[in-house]
Amino acid sequence: MNQYFATVANGLEPLIVEELERLGAHSVKPGFRGAAFEGDRTLLYRVNLWARLPFRILMKLHQFPCQSADDLYRCIQSIDWSAYLTPDLTLAVDATGKTEQLNHTHFTALQVKNAIVNQQQEMFGDRSSVELQEPDVRINVHLDRDGCTVSLDSSGNSLHRRGYRPAVGAAPLKESLAAALIQLSGWQSEQMFYDPLCGSGTLPLEACLKSLNIAPGLFRERFGFETWLDCDRDLLDHLIQEAKSSQKEALPAPIWGSDRDPQVIEQAIANAQNCGVSDQIWFSEMELIDVVAPTDSGVVFCNPPYGERLGRDSDLGAFYKQLGDVLKQRFKGWTAFILSGNKELAQAIGLKSSQRIPVYNGTLPCQLMKYELY
Repeated sequence: MNQYFATVANGLEPLIVEELERLGAHSVKPGFRGAAFEGDRTLLYRVNLWARLPFRILMKLHQFPCQSADDLYRCIQSIDWSAYLTPDLTLAVDATGKTEQLNHTHFTALQVKNAIVNQQQEMFGDRSSVELQEPDVRINVHLDRDGCTVSLDSSGNSLHRRGYRPAVGAAPLKESLAAALIQLSGWQSEQMFYDPLCGSGTLPLEACLKSLNIAPGLFRERFGFETWLDCDRDLLDHLIQEAKSSQKEALPAPIWGSDRDPQVIEQAIANAQNCGVSDQIWFSEMELIDVVAPTDSGVVFCNPPYGERLGRDSDLGAFYKQLGDVLKQRFKGWTAFILSGNKELAQAIGLKSSQRIPVYNGTLPCQLMKYELY
């Protein structure tokens, strides 16, 4: 059994524990911005392929007390790096956290890199080159109090970048956060899902992938572990085929998105095509004032803008009031979820929320507000 750590956005620790346990992880324990768990190589590949919430899945190599730069260098050199890295493979080092003496992440990363390549020079007379963007092996070093944890990053590029969304609108919602919001809402795939402010389509698309049981990792070009020395290509191919064969053919209930901006609707349609779900999901250009409920019940979900202004001339307070009016007058029998990072604007909706769930959109504290529309 290897030890792993899945990193998530602040506040999503309880959700990632649930997701990891569903995927078969053992000994799952919540931590700071993530959860530790145990499992074999199959689980590592499966979590990268299927998990909707994490940014990265780290495989723990070593943990040791560390107070100074000398401690760090010596302990990094005590690891036999030839088991993970040969001179023909490129590397990158990511450092997070700090101690009293090691309080600059760039210096920490440099110290780790030097310890590794100096060991390679002694062993092989050659060393790995540094490649920051797409390294063959990405090493993660985390300092906390007087300790250091060294891990390999099995994911490569952050898992929130599914790969289906080269086209994004302004201030797009991360795919992993969209998936988390949908999970927090308790939405079931038998309920219609409608986002009347859908932008480039992230919320409807994540709902669609979940409803059709499509693994989010299927759209990625590659995972970090694919260039590891012990990569089992046959196992990965088997898990990919297994994921493809478990997809559902049709949605149990419609998933719609609309937006006033024709350009972002074009982006949403392109993203749906990249997912292979353009025949399942409906996107349309529509002003909010023209939106009506397409069925008697369902879930309406939206992430309205919460900056100072919407466009050049329109007032956001009036926009939020209009949103509240549309929901109140035209969506009786539905449940609404609105993500807001601005309490004053949320009050302009003019509806009483039945639940407010604190979440972070990046570093911005927000609330996912639930409204029962009678």
